[in-house]
Amino acid sequence: MSAELFEEISALIEASDRDLDRIERTLTDGYAAALSLEAEKGRLERRMTEVARNLDQGDAHDMARELTALARRLDGNADELSVLRERLGDLRRHAETVRS
Repeated sequence: MSAELFEEISALIEASDRDLDRIERTLTDGYAAALSLEAEKGRLERRMTEVARNLDQGDAHDMARELTALARRLDGNADELSVLRERLGDLRRHAETVRS
């Protein structure tokens, strides 16, 4: 997820400009980013399962290192997704205010 998207969301919420088209485009971009993060989460989880299943068939030390790296990426992904969803909720509420 890009810092630019977070900056855009913050700028739109804080701006006195009430450009609904821009807000809606940013919401769409944000939802697309969230879907991408969710897809990555699924890939990471599948890879973790695959590595765990094969622990007895390879270098356990290397596989443990890979599992650790995957778990860290999964945690980072979850944190980023949580923050993004929160900010998108803020922007969605802002859009509702602009519409009314």
